[in-house]
Amino acid sequence: MMSQWEGILNFLIYLGVALPILGFGLFVFMITTPYKEYGLVAEGADVNDPRKVNAAKAAAHDLGGKVIGLAIVLASAVYHSVNLVDLVIWGVLGTVFQVAVFYLFELVTPFKVVSEIPKGNVSVGIFTSRLSIASGILMAALISY
Repeated sequence: MMSQWEGILNFLIYLGVALPILGFGLFVFMITTPYKEYGLVAEGADVNDPRKVNAAKAAAHDLGGKVIGLAIVLASAVYHSVNLVDLVIWGVLGTVFQVAVFYLFELVTPFKVVSEIPKGNVSVGIFTSRLSIASGILMAALISY
């Protein structure tokens, strides 16, 4: 039986692997989108410009959904992995497919997410957020299969 200290060490090791994969996923999203999510969110403090406020809301929803979707995939990878290498493989694979789903969505919609978010289309930001969460849930289930 694993002692409490071994469990804590295992927790810290897996956390130390999962968080960088999450950061990698966010980094990939941010370098592949033409808009700068953090910049849009920061500009939302300018309450005198409704477009900036709405663009900040749209970007926050979009980015928040990506974080949740990636976290769901990583949680499943942690839960189902047999070792750290397995976690890295499934975590990176899930991250790549999260990005792929975003761009597949971009191809099939009558609007372009990458142009609607900076314009302040909050509805698109919310919708893409939910898409990221839904695809994260689906991929988490696929990892467990």
